[in-house]
Amino acid sequence: MLGGTLAEKIISEKCGKRVKAGDLAIADVDCMVLTDASAPLTLELLKKMKKQELKDPKKVTFVMDHYIPTPNAKIARLHQTMREYCDETGCNLYEGKGIIHQIIPEMGHAVPGSLIIGADSHTCTYGAFNTFSTGVGSTDMAVAMVSGKLWFLVPSTISVRLNGRLPEAVDAKDVILWLAGRLKSDGVAYKALEFSGSVINKMNIDGRMTLCNMVVEMGAKAGIMPFDEICEKWMRELLPDKSFQPINSDPRAVYEDVIEYDLSNISPQVACPHNVDNVYPVEEVEGVPINMAVIGTCTNGRISDLKTADDMLKYYDIHPRVRLLVIPASNNVYLEAIRQGIIERLLLKGAMILQPCCGPCCGTGNGVPGDGENVISTANRNFLGRMGNVNSSIYLGSVQTVVASAIKGVITDPRKLSY
Repeated sequence: MLGGTLAEKIISEKCGKRVKAGDLAIADVDCMVLTDASAPLTLELLKKMKKQELKDPKKVTFVMDHYIPTPNAKIARLHQTMREYCDETGCNLYEGKGIIHQIIPEMGHAVPGSLIIGADSHTCTYGAFNTFSTGVGSTDMAVAMVSGKLWFLVPSTISVRLNGRLPEAVDAKDVILWLAGRLKSDGVAYKALEFSGSVINKMNIDGRMTLCNMVVEMGAKAGIMPFDEICEKWMRELLPDKSFQPINSDPRAVYEDVIEYDLSNISPQVACPHNVDNVYPVEEVEGVPINMAVIGTCTNGRISDLKTADDMLKYYDIHPRVRLLVIPASNNVYLEAIRQGIIERLLLKGAMILQPCCGPCCGTGNGVPGDGENVISTANRNFLGRMGNVNSSIYLGSVQTVVASAIKGVITDPRKLSY
């Protein structure tokens, strides 16, 4: 498709005809994903539909990650229902293996050029792998499961060109927080963000996943990365036998807008309570006391994140007032961190290592903060009550900012620590 953006070209490929921004498209879906937080409602809707036979069960994946291990009998019954359904239909099921947005690419379900939907708003994470992936509601998910297709209003695309060289102690998390602070929570509603530029060209897959994960915090429908050597290397190393057809935008692609930033001089960023777009440079919020620090979630629980925390804590101790929770994004990440000695060193420093899961990020597991407590987290949301207590406050930052704050007991500029 000449002249197409990444979003237009991927959706066109799945429609079998050319479509452009603003068109209504009926497209084949390559992968459908559900969590234990969203699957129960979808299964209820499927019961009400006259046709319950799935088009292709192997394209449907259930992941238990929000309530792992099960906290009560009600959730245990929901998990039983999911297991029984997958046994009956042949759908993929991953239980206790990690967070959905880490598991899906690890297990080979997110490949370049594919169209993915998920009953979870952060499904946009897979755009890091040159896919069009987006969150949908339970009704749309049920329809897609039985038909193999779904309708899409093809989004217009904004080209986001990130140039320059990231300064010391600034990483992908700071970049997406910085963007959220400028574009605001609804600044790109229902748009596809197509990333490019020198910063992206040097950014690893972990960083790209972080960027794409949080585009929804600005209202975007999807965030999409180009297929390049970095993406290809990741795919070939993890999934050497997997076939895929990458898609890149055309030089003549028509964008709704082109925004370009030089990020050479930005500071580490902190999102302050109670909105993700309430963002300030760390130097403007330094000194706020914290009680709990969280490293993990679907934005920053990968091996590179745990290694960063380990590198920093080799030279410092956790502040006695701070509880540091570390949550590997998957069992594979957990095992690799064990092999590298990271888990042992973090434990010896006093960190609490949790089962790979969503847990405290959405207040469904261990790590609910107390009344009046401040939390600094690598998560993607800090809405009031997000972590299970409306009487606490959540700050968001990069791994480096979170660890620096855990060391000092107050929000701290990581550039002030040497390691």
